[in-house]
Amino acid sequence: MTLRRILRFILLLGAISAAPQFFSRAQQPPAPSGARILLLPRKIVSGERATLAVLDVSGRLTPGVTVSFSNGDRLTTDPTGRALFVAPLNPGVIFASIAGRPDQVATAILTPAETASASIEVSAVPKVASLSDRFEISGRGFCGDADLNQVTVGGQPALILASSPASLVVLPPMGMKPGAAPVEVSCAKKIVPPFLTTFVALELEADSSPLKPGEHRSLTVRVRGTTSKISLEARNLAPDIAELTGGAVVKQSSSDSANNTAQFEVVGRKRGSFLISIRLVPMVGRLNPNP
Repeated sequence: MTLRRILRFILLLGAISAAPQFFSRAQQPPAPSGARILLLPRKIVSGERATLAVLDVSGRLTPGVTVSFSNGDRLTTDPTGRALFVAPLNPGVIFASIAGRPDQVATAILTPAETASASIEVSAVPKVASLSDRFEISGRGFCGDADLNQVTVGGQPALILASSPASLVVLPPMGMKPGAAPVEVSCAKKIVPPFLTTFVALELEADSSPLKPGEHRSLTVRVRGTTSKISLEARNLAPDIAELTGGAVVKQSSSDSANNTAQFEVVGRKRGSFLISIRLVPMVGRLNPNP
């Protein structure tokens, strides 16, 4: 199937990482041992279907990965790097993790009565989203099987990474320009009125040469698509090579101007190629209908 593109900005050997993708038989999928990121819908519904996804460190959908739940359930991602499952019957909070990895992801199990709806209703949407990262839509009436949902952004189809009747995790389509765009959601012939979200492009600028011990290096993230202040999160994925000034995870706001940028800094610990991910911090708000 077609190449998708970057899910997260990652500075690796001074370059942006490879794009997440579905794999045909002629292509070599990423190894399950490289799985690092588990995507679960924020809310699932008791006894109803839901879809999760697993990515590797480069943002590629990863098949053959075992996911363990805190109630003892286990499942394995299919050739698309996703897995369809039925939510447990008991309401509450459940945790899931990639087998062999310490990080856990929580999701809330709702009762069917809490999400019952004859139509699709959207309750929370991102005010600002990244063109190169996933975004979440909350509401009710969505399809738990990800492929049964249809989401378009600016009239172009988007990829549903994870889903439940109460939540969608969506990757914007390729080739979009930064700026405001209408988002439309449908499932099983149920359609929600389009709403507007501002999509921004994040451009990472940094020296690509290997870092030396004690060397300070600035990372500039340029924001295109809005002049408003937005929050960005940097995460250090190779702390043995470099220290991210401020901690392993650092948040910075952009400059709120026509030259909208944010600055981060790394300090070398030993010679090598550092690995820093940069993500937009979600800005969720009430539904903004498209006139």
